[in-house]
Amino acid sequence: MKIIFLGKPGSGKGTYAQMLSQELKIPKFVMGDLLREEIKKGTRLGKEIASYIDKGNLAPAEIVVRIITSKIKNKKNFIIDGFPRSLEQLNLFKENIDIVFYLNCYDKEIIKRLINRRTCTKCNRVYNLITNPPKEKGKCDVCGGKLIIRKDETKEGIKQRLRVYKKETFPVIEHYRKKGVLIEIDGNKPINVVYKKIKSYLKNLNLI
Repeated sequence: MKIIFLGKPGSGKGTYAQMLSQELKIPKFVMGDLLREEIKKGTRLGKEIASYIDKGNLAPAEIVVRIITSKIKNKKNFIIDGFPRSLEQLNLFKENIDIVFYLNCYDKEIIKRLINRRTCTKCNRVYNLITNPPKEKGKCDVCGGKLIIRKDETKEGIKQRLRVYKKETFPVIEHYRKKGVLIEIDGNKPINVVYKKIKSYLKNLNLI
């Protein structure tokens, strides 16, 4: 079973990918986290990636595809969160995918979610000050790491990411729709409603 989650930044891709990964016990790969891990290493490649991401733009396709391909190599089951994000990435990515979940959300809802989002500097766990706040202000419940606002999650940074998303990722969504593997879900609804919908689609397709 090979699954991809696509959607605007803050649409819930990571939340549902994590829930499904834990329940089905199959590996999940978060494209954004993989890139940030490379940045954290401070390598030349990491610095190059950071120069794009910090401005709300996409990292070069060949780098992104190389990283994700190395992770899923020889795996029969996996979940990918947030990839491919452009036709260029898609054209370099040769893997056959069983199902692509597209979480469709309003821009207004996305901005509200991301402005209130905080990310742990140690384990990358994500919190929302409104819907999923940490037990202790500014501190991760799991590892005790510091919670920060990412550079690309200021109001202007979010708007730029949405502009890039509409320009670069909409064509990818349409590609998977034409292939007949895309499932569009209303991502504005509560988490339990959306997750139930995701599982029902998988059951109907005999994937779980």
